[in-house]
Amino acid sequence: MDENQLHQWMLDAFGPFEGEQAWQQFQKLPDNIKQQLLENSATGLPDPQQLRSFFTALNASGLRTMSDMDAVMKDGPIIVDMSKALADERIRQKDYQPNVTARDADDMRAAVSEANLWLDSTMIFDPAPGSVEIWTREQWADKTLPRWAKLASPVVGRLCSSLADVFQQRFGDQMQGEVSGLFAGPVPIPIPDSMRNPGTIMRFVGSMSFSLQLGAAAGEMAAEVRGSYDQGLPMGTNAAGALIVQNVKEYAHQLDIDVHEVMSFLALIEVAHARLYAAVPWLPSRFETLIYKYARSTSIDLDSMESQLRDAAGMDPESISGAVNLSNVAAEKTPEQREVLKSIENLLALVEGWVDCVVWRAGMAHLPHLDQLLEMRRRERATGGPAEQTLESLLGLEIHPRTIRQAADVWSAMTADGVEDRDAHWNHPDLLPSLGGGESEVSTADDGASADADAAGASADDGAAASADGMGEASASEARPSIDWDAELEKLLSEDGGDGTGDDGDTPEGSGESDDDAHND
Repeated sequence: MDENQLHQWMLDAFGPFEGEQAWQQFQKLPDNIKQQLLENSATGLPDPQQLRSFFTALNASGLRTMSDMDAVMKDGPIIVDMSKALADERIRQKDYQPNVTARDADDMRAAVSEANLWLDSTMIFDPAPGSVEIWTREQWADKTLPRWAKLASPVVGRLCSSLADVFQQRFGDQMQGEVSGLFAGPVPIPIPDSMRNPGTIMRFVGSMSFSLQLGAAAGEMAAEVRGSYDQGLPMGTNAAGALIVQNVKEYAHQLDIDVHEVMSFLALIEVAHARLYAAVPWLPSRFETLIYKYARSTSIDLDSMESQLRDAAGMDPESISGAVNLSNVAAEKTPEQREVLKSIENLLALVEGWVDCVVWRAGMAHLPHLDQLLEMRRRERATGGPAEQTLESLLGLEIHPRTIRQAADVWSAMTADGVEDRDAHWNHPDLLPSLGGGESEVSTADDGASADADAAGASADDGAAASADGMGEASASEARPSIDWDAELEKLLSEDGGDGTGDDGDTPEGSGESDDDAHND
């Protein structure tokens, strides 16, 4: 790379003013250092846009000096302001809508008002305090990232401590009062006394790296999520919930369903979650306890982490991102973790199954495509969307509540005795129904069969076969009609509005063939 190319790269990466300043500083360097920088640059420089995003996040976090870095370490292992800044930068790069129009806001509020009226007769829980908020994608990132950071902090703390241990024990004490560049390069920067320990430096770099990953993931998720309870957990700051109107409208367009019907459906989902969490105060803390217990048992494979560090191009946050990604460095799950993970999945399935139950009863007379929308939602949860993938890669939490269909059947069967008796089961965790026949309040028994069935999008016959507490198929089917989900979804999603039969003439389920033949097809 020649000097002209490096000059242009600086302008692209830092902007016209800061880039020119960086170029002037480069010109003042000794010739041997300039030559070294040019030779290193020939191997490839970071993408200017990515670098600008990084420095925007860095400035937004107030991290301009090593002393700033020392101060931010006292606030926790995740730099939330950095994550927010990077997420906002990503959101603005694609289909950015900075405001909600008055018409869209009015339409969403009307849908929420209807949803509350419809839900009144399907549960004993009152509306959550406050009112549902209408958010932009940027507002979603800003208001939910603190919650994501809180969930991730126990795991990130262990990752950063392990990173510091590996660097200090296996790579030696090589920092004696100054560090090169930001964390690489030949320009020395003084280090304050409190930051001279290489372990402290690496702990900070690990925090920065994870914060950048979380911000990038949030920027991607912002285009997919539709409400603050999308993960089945209260991720927002408003107990009454919130809806991202741009994503709601795009979801309706993808499904080719009237936008007002989709608004009403998603408002039902959001408001039902909000009512449940507002009425059951032990529920959020129970999830937090289980997630903390899972994180406490997380083990780090130090050899894998060392390998990731050796492969890093430099000691900068971007290069060592692989060393603080649990997908790369987590050891095999312990038996305790597997048990806790099953408890989290089953408790989440009970929450989502209850929501499906009350939403179906509230919307069945108003929403023509309600069954298809509910089934689509179940399959999204079972296979994992962007949020679930983020929990897996950043926290190691593989939360796929694949027993939602079974849980919904359990709650529907209980509704035959009245909504008061059904909802009274939320008074205490010991009163919750079991899934899979376990003895604990949320069974940890192996229910892999139903998990595989939901993940594969099994037919409603499979879902109805799973019942709880000795209740047979008859009671479950009486509570809700049997639907050929695969045929209905094919009608909904096929481009030509097909009749549910495949191109090769295969006959759909329910045509009179035996069950085995139908499943084979």
